[in-house]
Amino acid sequence: MAHVAALTFEQARAEVLARVAALAPSPAVEAVPLYAAAGRVLAETVPADRDYPPEPRSMRDGFAIRSADAPGEFDVLGEVRAGEPCRFTVGPRQAVEIMTGATVPEGADAVVMIEHVHCEGQRLRVPQAVEAGANISPRGSSLAAGSPAIEAGTRLTPASVALLAAVGAARVPVYARPRVAILPTGDELVEVDETPAPWQIRNSNSHALAAQVRRAGGEPVALPPVRDRLEETVESLEEALTQDLVLLSGGVSAGKYDLVEQALARFGAEIYFDRVLIQPGQPCVFGRAGKTFFFGLPGNPASTFVCFEIFARAALDLLGGVRQPVLPFTLAALAEPFRHKPGLTRFLPARLEDGARIRPIPWGGSGDIRALALANCFLVADPDRPAYEAGELIRLLMAS
Repeated sequence: MAHVAALTFEQARAEVLARVAALAPSPAVEAVPLYAAAGRVLAETVPADRDYPPEPRSMRDGFAIRSADAPGEFDVLGEVRAGEPCRFTVGPRQAVEIMTGATVPEGADAVVMIEHVHCEGQRLRVPQAVEAGANISPRGSSLAAGSPAIEAGTRLTPASVALLAAVGAARVPVYARPRVAILPTGDELVEVDETPAPWQIRNSNSHALAAQVRRAGGEPVALPPVRDRLEETVESLEEALTQDLVLLSGGVSAGKYDLVEQALARFGAEIYFDRVLIQPGQPCVFGRAGKTFFFGLPGNPASTFVCFEIFARAALDLLGGVRQPVLPFTLAALAEPFRHKPGLTRFLPARLEDGARIRPIPWGGSGDIRALALANCFLVADPDRPAYEAGELIRLLMAS
């Protein structure tokens, strides 16, 4: 199988997005109860069933008045609470005591907060001017009837579930979760409950990838580890390629027993890239065999984790119906100076402290699982920038 030129991080991610968006089949649609909708991707736009709010609503506890009458003295007609119809009409120098969320009476165009007035019995004094519209949510100001409440292709959060509940969506059309085959390779692997020999390691990548797949909205299908035998790899790949996406862990470097690309060639696989100018994760493979996309992820844990987050997760998002996958990049100030050898985009374990400062975590390379577990983000060092000073802003990729 012919190799292709190494890509930059940006080129490789663009390749994933373009290929999957163009060639992936449309995911199936299913209806789920609203309580089960969080984390799913909405398959059909849900419209507002009425104006929101359906009537002008008070944003504060206070008094509904005509703004033109303030400052001045007012007669209090009564009160209106949230959850009851308003039976009052406000005229000149009249007021209605109103609670947060209650319907604003006819004739009133402002609500003055209770903290800003003096009230004795049925007499109210407003000592200052009040702007028209103050503390009022106009009818339809949040959503107009028939307008989109939530667009198709949106991954639903607890807040969007609340909005769907508000517009009466008891069952929600969502895309089926993509099924993701996870296929670890290597003679050195043993199961988690086994005691490894000094030359063996426990199969941690399968469990980490399964957790990442679930968090990204997919259904992991964990297959048994494959030994470094070509025919065994081919047999396991045949099973894996029946799923919506395949994640292979290990076996993608240039070593004598790195057999993944040879095995993929048996299925007529097309390789879009097999090396990316990043650390960790340079020997990352992306391609397609038949109708199924696959990623050959490097075997070291940090490499596997990073390549999933920056490449495979984008493919999983698209397969699950997300319209525009995004990476959760942000900026933070370095807590200490940072140096690296230019030429690669580096995603290095780090901790975001107090939500403001980023501190690199000392690590022993891409096999250092402890450093990976201690990190809550990855420092992202640009390939043409060898040095950063303490206090400088640098990109970070959130890890959880």
